[in-house]
Amino acid sequence: DKKEEDLTLEESFEKLEELLSILENRDTTLETSFQTYQEGMKLIKSCNEKLDTVEKKMREIYGRFAEME
Repeated sequence: DKKEEDLTLEESFEKLEELLSILENRDTTLETSFQTYQEGMKLIKSCNEKLDTVEKKMREIYGRFAEME
């Protein structure tokens, strides 16, 4: 298994869907639910960091493009 930071955004979203399915299962124990929740929160944090990085790069590209005009 890859670490959260090694997953692509698409892989992270797929993993989050899997975790959501586990949480929605009524047979899931409280302990498993808690561990699954923690894993999901780590994935969400990783996704947010990746999106922030992409946004920063997009702003830089836009800034360079705007300077050319």
